[in-house]
Amino acid sequence: MSLVIVGGNECMVREYMELCEAYNCKAKIYPKMSRGLQNMGSPDLLVLFTNTISHKMVRCALDGAKNLKIPVARSHTSSKAALKSILEQYAV
Repeated sequence: MSLVIVGGNECMVREYMELCEAYNCKAKIYPKMSRGLQNMGSPDLLVLFTNTISHKMVRCALDGAKNLKIPVARSHTSSKAALKSILEQYAV
């Protein structure tokens, strides 16, 4: 399963990657807005950590997901536990 994580803390990127690998998922992580989400690709799931990103970035990510028909999982917190619960729900 491939997923894109938008938002979160920059210092947690490695921990997000390790957790995704534990669930056999490949992840691209965009903790902040740089050049938009140009190389997002077509993942199986889009994870939005809404507390740590701007409204503009949320809109950009949701528009891209809507065009590609990608399911979206939102979490207000950007903790490792929040990501783990999303992965338990979607990465079966």
